[in-house]
Amino acid sequence: MVGIVESVDEVADGLTRYLVEHCEGQDESLGKVVTHLYPELRRLAGMHVNMGAPNTLSATDILHDAYEKLSKYKGSYNNRAHFLAIASQAMRQIIIDYARRKMARKRGGGLKRVEFDEAQIAVAAQAEELLMINQLLQSLESQNPKTARVFECRFFGGMTDPETSEALGMPLRTVQREWMKAKAFLSGSWHVETK
Repeated sequence: MVGIVESVDEVADGLTRYLVEHCEGQDESLGKVVTHLYPELRRLAGMHVNMGAPNTLSATDILHDAYEKLSKYKGSYNNRAHFLAIASQAMRQIIIDYARRKMARKRGGGLKRVEFDEAQIAVAAQAEELLMINQLLQSLESQNPKTARVFECRFFGGMTDPETSEALGMPLRTVQREWMKAKAFLSGSWHVETK
């Protein structure tokens, strides 16, 4: 049992070192971080796909593009949870950008459509819904950034209350309160917007 604890500590120490090295500009360290956290990152990407990413965007695509975004990130990470929160935010941005491109093509975008099938209709509907959620989140962020960050971690990141608390450095009760506020704001706004 002691050996297991030591190996877990060694992994945590290695991850922390790689996070620090990446923030100090050592690009190869990001690969080591991703290797350590691959199952969790893959789970996050899968959650983004399951919650409405357009059908033509896979978890692998999202994870690859998130890696590219994270390689350009110039901030620092407080810990593993903070890194995962930033990775989730990058994934959300990727999905929203993809949805915007899809909607631009749907509205013309210089392309002529020859056929229009049910799969194209489903992708367009997903893109519209994602853009609506993103627009509401931006509105929430302008009014209450803390509530928006909690929503982003919980909804887009699939994090639990304790994970969100750790990632954002907030007390658990505050996270729970902000999550309730976010849900109330977004459900009320969604209802108003869809009337």
